[in-house]
Amino acid sequence: MPVQIGAKASNFSDPTGLMSDCHRRIEMFLNALKTAATFHGRKLTEDERRGLEGALRYFREAAPKHNADEEESLFPRLRRTQNKEVECALAEVARLENEHRWAAPLHDEVDFLGRKWLVEGELSAHDAQSFNKAIAQLDAMYRAHIDYEDRVLFPLAARVLPHDELQQVAYEMAKRRNLI
Repeated sequence: MPVQIGAKASNFSDPTGLMSDCHRRIEMFLNALKTAATFHGRKLTEDERRGLEGALRYFREAAPKHNADEEESLFPRLRRTQNKEVECALAEVARLENEHRWAAPLHDEVDFLGRKWLVEGELSAHDAQSFNKAIAQLDAMYRAHIDYEDRVLFPLAARVLPHDELQQVAYEMAKRRNLI
């Protein structure tokens, strides 16, 4: 069954393609947060409110599923693979997992401040500065993180993992999204 995630529509026969599609959504919603940051806490228009609400909801609800796809489904299978190329990539996998944990409190801060903005109508200069700083830090991390996964890790996993392992990754991804 195809699932539209961002600009590309991969299906569960290509779980690493789906993960890459998730990256397009992360980029899209991160761009929505970066746009909101340019408003410096001012009163939002209705369209701006919807954009901020959608981005906050995505990072609160959907992004953790993507992290689980990697940390619970893909990375453990790569660790069990006896392959020199994978062994070299595993040091980067540890970095990627650390980045997921490093980003969590920043996402919490953005979510807290973003919801506060939506409820109160405006942010103080201090809160707007904190919101902007957290988004800038997330943006910098995601650029390198996504680049490595899309350029190196996902193609490597698609090449070295047996078909049945990839199908199990896909099954777990679908289950996390209550599609099965």
